This record gives sequence, structure tokens and C-alpha cells, in this order.
Amino acid sequence: MRYLVALDEHKHFARAAQACHVTQPALSNAIRALEEEFGSPIVKRGRTFVGFTPEGERLLQSARRMLREEQLLKQDLSSVTGQPQGTLTIGVVPSAEPVAARFAATLQARHPGILPVVRSMSSQEIEEGLEELTLDMGLGFIERVRPVAGALRTLPQYTEHYFLVRKGDKPGAEGMRFGAPISWKDAAELPLCLMTSEMHNRAIVDRAFADAGAKVSPALETNSLLTLALSAVGGAVCVIMPGALVGAVRPYRELEALPLTGPEIQTPIGFMIQTAERHSRPLEAALTLAQDAAWLRHAAAHSGLLHA
Repeated sequence: MRYLVALDEHKHFARAAQACHVTQPALSNAIRALEEEFGSPIVKRGRTFVGFTPEGERLLQSARRMLREEQLLKQDLSSVTGQPQGTLTIGVVPSAEPVAARFAATLQARHPGILPVVRSMSSQEIEEGLEELTLDMGLGFIERVRPVAGALRTLPQYTEHYFLVRKGDKPGAEGMRFGAPISWKDAAELPLCLMTSEMHNRAIVDRAFADAGAKVSPALETNSLLTLALSAVGGAVCVIMPGALVGAVRPYRELEALPLTGPEIQTPIGFMIQTAERHSRPLEAALTLAQDAAWLRHAAAHSGLLHA
């Protein structure tokens, strides 16, 4: 079952075998043994991995649930009251990475037995990961979550605001300077670095420009937060940044951040979890932290809200 899940994740027999620390023939033989046991083909075979048969897809769903139950049982048996043990996998959209990093560090400090694993993912990948049980929780744009039979529960964390970040005329005294607001229409006239089109962040930015009656042609696009930040530091382009990232680059004294207005964009960011699944001990601890008043104040303070 573990080999089957690895094959779905890597879409390649050799890479799946490597991830499972076995040889490729061993993994292939195990899959064939499953096919013989269930009396149905599981994998569509060609020169390379093609996909799963309908029977294979059903078996894959069961495999994920079996492995999750095994993980939950191990965590329950190894945990004692107030001392949860185990891995917690969090999918996070790039614009919320600074807040997710602080959340994971705070959780681990409170509960040393928890190993947080933070993965940078698109909104769609997070939603798929929650559905397929490869993620314990996601942090992203909760406006995307639709109330489909209560499949996902959301826990709002902070409201994302947007800034134009550029190299300033003079360095700030103690870090980044915060200047007067600038309109989205005026920002559209500047050479801009924006996130790539598959990112939900870009859809929000494009909608803001459209609402302002502006058409934007970016000078640079990226799906990397590091590239986005370094583009602003380089000074050749201006960058549209969410508040959480602005907080992360505040030490750069040569930068200045201008709140974007006309329209005023406020996007709720929050955690998402499956409602139908039993919670692990680490997830229960994470949910307690996510609703802690002190943590929520901390998240707001580091998401740019103090300067919006």
C-alpha cells in the first residue's frame, strides 16, 4: 500500500522505489502481487508509468486511509496527555510562508514531540492534498473554500493587505520605510514583478488592477517568493507584495513600502482542515494554537497589518 501511494506521488516507478528505499523490481513485483491478490489490474502500464485503472484508483483511496490510520494509531500510542508526538504536514501558499514558518516554530517550541513539515504549494495543490489525506492542514486563501457538504473547516488567521515595494531614495533609519499610499492605477505604470498566473495571489492582483481600470504588463514574473523579494532589493523593478512578506523583508533599509489603494484589497487568510477525518494528536495541538488569542495577535503583527 505504501508503494502504491509513493507511485501516485512520484508518477515514476524508479523515483517511487527510491523514495521507499527499495529497488525498482521490488516495487514492481509488490504492485503485481497486489494485482494478483485483488484479481484486477491496478496500474496502466506503458513504456513509463501512465496512471491507475479505475480499480487502482479505488485501491489507492483505501491505501491512503489505511496508512493514515496507521499513522494516527502510532501517534496515539506514543503520545501522553499534553505531550503529542508525530509529524504534522502543513501546506501553505507562498504569500503566507512567513506566517507559516512562525506558526510551525511556535508549535514545535510548545510541543517538542511534534515535527512540523511545511510545504510551499499552490491553492489547488493544498485543496487536493487535504482531500487525498497527504496534508494535515493548509494555510491559504479561505475565500476559495466552498461549503461543499462541510468538507473543509476554516480557521481565519489574519487579513492580507497589499503593498508596492521598491528601492527608496534614501535608506530608513532602522529598516524599511513606509511611505504614502499609491493607487493600483498608478502602480500599473511602473515596471513590476508579479507572481505567475497559476498562483491565486496573481488572480487577486489582476482583479485589483481591473477594478482600478488599469491594464498591467509585468516586466518580470515568478512563482518564487525569494525571487520576488530579491527583485525588489535589486531595484530594477517594483514588486506587489502581501503584508506577510513585507514584514519578512523589513530589515532591508533601502526598501520602501507603499500601501496600495483604490481599491482597498483585504484578503482573509486562514487554516483549512478536513472535517470528516479523525484528528491526530499533533493536529489537535495545532488547532489549539491556531485559535490562541496571543498567536492571532502575533500573526496580525507580522502580516503587515500594523502598517496597512
